[in-house]
Amino acid sequence: MFKLYSLFSRNPSLKNKVNVSGAIKLFPLTFCLLFTVSCEEGNVTDNSCSALMDVDESTWRRLSEKKIYFGHMSVGFNIVEGLKDVIKENHQIKLNIVETNDITMFGRPIFAHSRNGNNHDPQSKIDAFADSMDRGIGNKADFASFKFCFVDITAKTDIQKEFKYYRETMEKVKDRYPKTIVIHMTAPLTTVQAGFKAWLKKRIGRPIDGYADNIKRNEFNDLLRQEYEGKAPLFDLAKMESVTVDGKPVTFTEGEKHFHALNPEFTHDGGHLNQAGRKFVARSLLILLAQLSERKH
Repeated sequence: MFKLYSLFSRNPSLKNKVNVSGAIKLFPLTFCLLFTVSCEEGNVTDNSCSALMDVDESTWRRLSEKKIYFGHMSVGFNIVEGLKDVIKENHQIKLNIVETNDITMFGRPIFAHSRNGNNHDPQSKIDAFADSMDRGIGNKADFASFKFCFVDITAKTDIQKEFKYYRETMEKVKDRYPKTIVIHMTAPLTTVQAGFKAWLKKRIGRPIDGYADNIKRNEFNDLLRQEYEGKAPLFDLAKMESVTVDGKPVTFTEGEKHFHALNPEFTHDGGHLNQAGRKFVARSLLILLAQLSERKH
């Protein structure tokens, strides 16, 4: 069984705060989170920094030898910029990051990324990724993934329909290209209205900005977790976006339920990642990729 290591799994206090279910260590990497360090974004304590530094150089070397494909749109560009930021600060990490989906580029180690599908149309994202695999990236790439955008899943989205289409298409991709490890990725979130205006709207029964859309994104992401967590590689982007750097959850309540929302400190416009957000996410993604590079094929 393929089990995913979570950034928070080795720190009980963080695990309790964030409630990361099914977060278990994948490989015997000593990602010690019992200490923290200060990051360059400011005077904050970021456990992803110490986890990143605990990866040994031989693991980073193995990762640098891999061929990786990542399909995305705008938030994906934020994540790629975050990868570049982190690599610039950590010279032991070496990835050849190139914007391309040209299959001829997969004859050597590469972290290839390209635009994938059309915004507001989640099925186009799924189809575009499958098409990239069919055009030659499948079985050439060691790892492949794509992400939805927050605009793809809104209050009007038929969650069950979209998830069914995703699951069935990913099964076909997996069957056709067994040499490529597909990394599933939760959909990104947005911030929600807070403060006095949100309080007043709740009191008078008016909808609060961001609630309805994020509830649907949470529901879709829960389906992804139920399907893949502990069974296949899953990068929980939404969980990474919805915690503070010291592990406190960023949530809102509707009725009796709690839902995740984007940390306002990680964004400049309520949806896209700023430098602090993109680096926090990028560190977590690099840790997962490092773990996957240890997997024996």
